[in-house]
Amino acid sequence: MTTETKSVSTPSTAGTGLVRDMSLMGLVATGICSMLGAAINIIPFMIHRNVEGIGPYVLESYLFAAVPALLAAFAYATLASAMPRAGGSYVFASRALHPYLGFVASFSQWFGLSIAIGVISYMIVPFLRDICVAMDWLTLAALLENGTVRVLLALAMLWTFVSINIRGVELYEKTLVPMMFLMFALGAIVIVAGFSFDQTEFAAAVSAKDGVAMPSPIDTPFQFGTFLAAAALLFSSFIGFDSIAQAGGEARDPGRSLPLAIGIAVIGVGSFYFLFTAAVYHAVPWEYIAQEAQTKDLTAPGLLSYLLPAGAAVLIVAGAAVALINDLPAMLLAVSRLMFAWAEDGIFPKKVATVHPQRHTPHLAIILSGAMATVGILGSHWAGDFFLGVDILVTSMLVNFLLMCVSVLTLPRRNPTLAKAVTVFKSRSVQVPLAALGTLLLTGFLVVHIIKDLSADVSAWYFHSTPVWLIVMALASVIYFRELGNLRRSGVDTDELFSKLPPE
Repeated sequence: MTTETKSVSTPSTAGTGLVRDMSLMGLVATGICSMLGAAINIIPFMIHRNVEGIGPYVLESYLFAAVPALLAAFAYATLASAMPRAGGSYVFASRALHPYLGFVASFSQWFGLSIAIGVISYMIVPFLRDICVAMDWLTLAALLENGTVRVLLALAMLWTFVSINIRGVELYEKTLVPMMFLMFALGAIVIVAGFSFDQTEFAAAVSAKDGVAMPSPIDTPFQFGTFLAAAALLFSSFIGFDSIAQAGGEARDPGRSLPLAIGIAVIGVGSFYFLFTAAVYHAVPWEYIAQEAQTKDLTAPGLLSYLLPAGAAVLIVAGAAVALINDLPAMLLAVSRLMFAWAEDGIFPKKVATVHPQRHTPHLAIILSGAMATVGILGSHWAGDFFLGVDILVTSMLVNFLLMCVSVLTLPRRNPTLAKAVTVFKSRSVQVPLAALGTLLLTGFLVVHIIKDLSADVSAWYFHSTPVWLIVMALASVIYFRELGNLRRSGVDTDELFSKLPPE
């Protein structure tokens, strides 16, 4: 009996060991750096491989995808103002909706984002290759094409940032904030360059360099189903602001700084996305992008390098590499705090909530999240197509954001005390229609995405993201019900546990 009791996960009743040292700038950088990266440099162009027939409607799909993202951001800001704790999305849904749905939603998020970290690590290497090509370092560029080298380099970058995250918030901010400003400065070169050239100049540059003519113009009719499928995929570009909520246990003045940081990140990044993507499509015919995407991994810097001198081309490729690299520490922070929050509540092995006594970071949760990201690297290499990881991420985050909107609707009934603590969008006449519209749109996006995934022609069932996601959810359910049973057998009042916020 004694041995059994010692092995049971129990919720924390003391302080967590985390410290509120993260500034507003650090929170904003966390959200922005989680959003910018593959989303802006790869997906708007490689989408022609994944959603054939989208043709000239990529920008319109981007704008439409922003609507449910803004509604999800509203839900996060509302809930974060009342429940500023580590592992935000888990805490929000478990206290406002149901603990099982909170765990499933956040486990889905943890899995999807952890895999995405691996995918991004894997995708950084082609950008380094493009820098080598621009510098005429062709031997090194050829080496980076080697599969083993690519995997080893991706792993080295991933675990470097695992180490930075473990060492504490101060080093994390000192690493992330300067790189965020550098990323915007280098990305601005793409915007200026894209609007400075036209498609005729691009055609001449490609012809001179590669001896290739542009494809003939294609009259592509608008198809609403294809448009929705593209928008559902491009929705992944707006994923990342949720990382701010996960840092709720380490934010200074969290009731104010968390909602403000979410708003700054979503609006700032959304505007930058549109200008960036519009600039590239202004200079490069979509027909060429669609054709090349079928056989190559395209990037925005790679496309514009035809129009720019070598020095400028190196700068924009470096900017893209910085944007991708920035994803890693920000997303690692987010996913590790989810694991920490589960363990603090006792629905995950308690040891995962261990906080380093000097660094004040949940080091074991960070390491475990890095291990799952390693699976993402190996999976991307094995599958030969990073879009499997993107599809898993989109499914996971659509479910998560949907439940956040539902949580806004159910919070007053489920937990009236916490509902009174909301400090932004306090009026129910504002909360209800926005959360209901978000629920409707996100449900529609989820249905469209699942249909597209299940109807895709792939070589094996496990290259469909939906069954992979369902298997992960089954695993999450087993973990949840096992740990919940342990809590109840150890005498914990789980109703009371999930009616209050975790300790600070």
